[in-house]
Amino acid sequence: MTSTHETAPLSTTPLTAPLARTVRGSGPGLLLAHGAGGGIEANYGPILDGLAARHTVVGVDYPGAGASPRSLTPLDVDTLADELVAAADAEGVERFAVSGYSLGGPVAIRVAARHPERVDALVLSATFAYADTRTDLVASVWRQLLAVDDPRLLGEFVQLMALGEGALNTLTPDEIRAGAELITATVPPGTGDQVDLVRRIDVREDLAGITVPALVIVTADDPLVSPTLQRALAAGLPGSETAELPTGHLPFAERPQEWLALITGFLARRREAGRA
Repeated sequence: MTSTHETAPLSTTPLTAPLARTVRGSGPGLLLAHGAGGGIEANYGPILDGLAARHTVVGVDYPGAGASPRSLTPLDVDTLADELVAAADAEGVERFAVSGYSLGGPVAIRVAARHPERVDALVLSATFAYADTRTDLVASVWRQLLAVDDPRLLGEFVQLMALGEGALNTLTPDEIRAGAELITATVPPGTGDQVDLVRRIDVREDLAGITVPALVIVTADDPLVSPTLQRALAAGLPGSETAELPTGHLPFAERPQEWLALITGFLARRREAGRA
């Protein structure tokens, strides 16, 4: 199946408006939940073809991301989780794994908590169950910079907090300036709404009830979501596996093929174990 999008009008509308949907590939179902200030293409684009080679991939852009309209009301995790499942329903995907990146991690966990009969595995990358003090502070500064008329400062902040130390130190001042310009030119209009949700979201009470196989991919050089917080999520998920990837917060930019291999390898092993 080729990539398709269902797009609502570009004006600000309630969350009940249709969200942009991406569908690719064939095979076992795989839902994608993206991060704050991202989108399905922005966060999964470099590995979409690889995922779709083995799976029917379904994702939606959150309100204010991609071609989805902004919401008139604050975002909440239950609604995002249910929107993702509704997209699977619309595509005839009955059972699925869920891959959650960054903010998409707690969204994926809530999908599994609200629809346990539908979910057969979780893959959680660069993510958290709740925002600790440090993550809340980072999100607060990010939110404030979105409201300040200083695009350069916003772009520099995002690079500082998203790239791992090794990747950041390979960039020249000219490359940093160019990156800042690109970031500020492509900030989704709903980024502030999504960052607000980062500060409020808390799925810790869901963790003990999750019984499906889960892989937590820790981005070990991550300045945005600390590896400590990521490992705490893994510790709270009964029987979960952990893999460490030596990247900052952007595995799709720094090590996309390694990230893809971890996701597809885990899902393949779980399918084989299910057949045994």
